[in-house]
Amino acid sequence: MKRVVIYTKETCPYCVRAKQLFKAKEVEYEEIRIDTHPEERDKMIERASGKKTVPQIFIGDVHVGGSDDLFALEERGELNALLDITESSKQQDHRRLIILGSGPAGYTAAIYAARANLSPTIITGVQKGGQLTTTTEVENFPGFPEGIDGSELITKMEEQAVRFGTETVFGQIDRVDLAQRPFQLWEGKSRYSCDALIIATGATARYLGLESEERYKNRGVSACATCDGFFFRNQHVAVVGGGDTALEEAIYLAGLCTKVYLIHRRDEFRASKTMQDRVEKNPKIEILWNTVVDEVIGEESKGMTDLRVKDLPTGKTRLLGVSGLFVAIGHTPNTALFTGVLDTDEAGYLVTAPRTSRTNVEGVFACGDVMDPIYRQAVTAAGSGCAAAIDAERWLTEQE
Repeated sequence: MKRVVIYTKETCPYCVRAKQLFKAKEVEYEEIRIDTHPEERDKMIERASGKKTVPQIFIGDVHVGGSDDLFALEERGELNALLDITESSKQQDHRRLIILGSGPAGYTAAIYAARANLSPTIITGVQKGGQLTTTTEVENFPGFPEGIDGSELITKMEEQAVRFGTETVFGQIDRVDLAQRPFQLWEGKSRYSCDALIIATGATARYLGLESEERYKNRGVSACATCDGFFFRNQHVAVVGGGDTALEEAIYLAGLCTKVYLIHRRDEFRASKTMQDRVEKNPKIEILWNTVVDEVIGEESKGMTDLRVKDLPTGKTRLLGVSGLFVAIGHTPNTALFTGVLDTDEAGYLVTAPRTSRTNVEGVFACGDVMDPIYRQAVTAAGSGCAAAIDAERWLTEQE
């Protein structure tokens, strides 16, 4: 087996994702923490050809890159060969209920389904815990008056689901057949079947779509402040977006950086009033209203070196003098797996029957951010997960 090295830091959900994948494959790895061993930071950047993001993964003499690069290898079926693992085809046992996704919706559905003796199986997806694992502090989830770290909240949900008898499988389904029951789901050569299916696949961070943004992604451009803010300590950075996530990222970065520009294309935020008040009172944060990102400036050898923005009313552009850009402009629902099978709205969110979690396919239910374009909160996701489990239990009882 080839030597696997992962450079990580504590508040990094993508590091957790990478480690979980290796654990699922029973592959040992060496973890180097750049937060507790800061002397390793510059070594990692040099070894990773200038990339300033964690994790950075090396398998033997091959620099894989970050978590997304690792999972891209897995999805293409190339990772096992790189690890010298011999693939074997296997048939999974049949389940009564499978839940796809492991955020608040998925775990709440699992808790209710397990207590109804449905013996549910959660297939976690590539980002175990979903978007909540990238949130440093959750202050609006009932029962935690002092707030709670997002990753800790998800861990508690998982422990509760497992205690009631939920089976948790780390993996990513890449193909489904919902044309007849039992439903068939595949992860590579592994096949699952189930009588009922709950979809809680959530949503994925959206980027601006600029060519320069793609060029310097992970080399100054990031979608996770808790992961990569460490690299920009005492520097000037920018955050783009106007929702709770963007404002939370700006506040977090203000605790690390000398200056934070908050770029928003409109003249008012969509975020909660509480978050707006915190941003407006923070002396390190400067809000740029009616402004958009025009281009990420950089050099091949150095990565991102600056950011050009445009003032929409005047059309004038200027450089901000920042070394990092954090993108927080919303999410895209993870529904590509069900294209042409399940009904979606114009934005790609799954459509459910009014006041239920039922999709257009009998026995398939949806909950959480994958079907909620309006609220998109942890507590509403959990509530919809409860509804999906109850709907699934009642439907299974009707069938029997």
